[in-house]
Amino acid sequence: MNTSFTDTFDRDFLLETMMGPNAMRITEEMASFLPISPGMRILDLGCGMGISSILLAQKYDVTVFAADLWVSPSDNAKRFASLGLDSKVIPFLVDATKDIPFAHEYFDMIISVDSYQYFGNNEHMLPKLLPFVKKGGFMAVAIPGFVQEYPEGQLPKEVQPYWTPEWYFYSCPWWRTLWEKEASIVLTDLREMDSCKQAWDDWLQSPNPYAQRDSAMMEAGAGQYFNIIQLIGRKI
Repeated sequence: MNTSFTDTFDRDFLLETMMGPNAMRITEEMASFLPISPGMRILDLGCGMGISSILLAQKYDVTVFAADLWVSPSDNAKRFASLGLDSKVIPFLVDATKDIPFAHEYFDMIISVDSYQYFGNNEHMLPKLLPFVKKGGFMAVAIPGFVQEYPEGQLPKEVQPYWTPEWYFYSCPWWRTLWEKEASIVLTDLREMDSCKQAWDDWLQSPNPYAQRDSAMMEAGAGQYFNIIQLIGRKI
């Protein structure tokens, strides 16, 4: 059995930089479904502290534009430089809901891991982002969600004490319906990701106080209703 890149990476570094279920592990699985080749330009939108960007740059030898709203690009730049990636991963401060500071048809792919649900759960974001992707390029997102759609007021009892509307958790069919409204992209892949449990288990070992809060939720059994949804579309 081949050892994953994520499992060989500095564990302490990962635990300190996770901001949710292990984004490096999730990115590694999703990337295996994408035609990534050296020299590509990839926008990592909502990169957090950049562990998804690090995976892409180190494993695939691509140039990554690491964009986030909440994490300082100066802090990310130091992190990338500490790994010798300052010429491969370029940090930006970007609010996806506002102007996006890149050229049209500049990227081979846009990737978003555990962040797209916050700004992309509407009919406006895909048509806004796709002009920045080359024709034939890909849009790929991995988002936490529910294994099925739960009508308002009918969440499982294990989830109810912890749930807030700001989770923006939806099901695979919900996301399929949304993406199929966009005529300039063909949905090539929609699946529940295999790394869901391991990514959550990694996160719960982080010293991040949000991880400690999530431990009680997972111990209560809420995780049996969670998945991580992979959506990949090709621009036509």
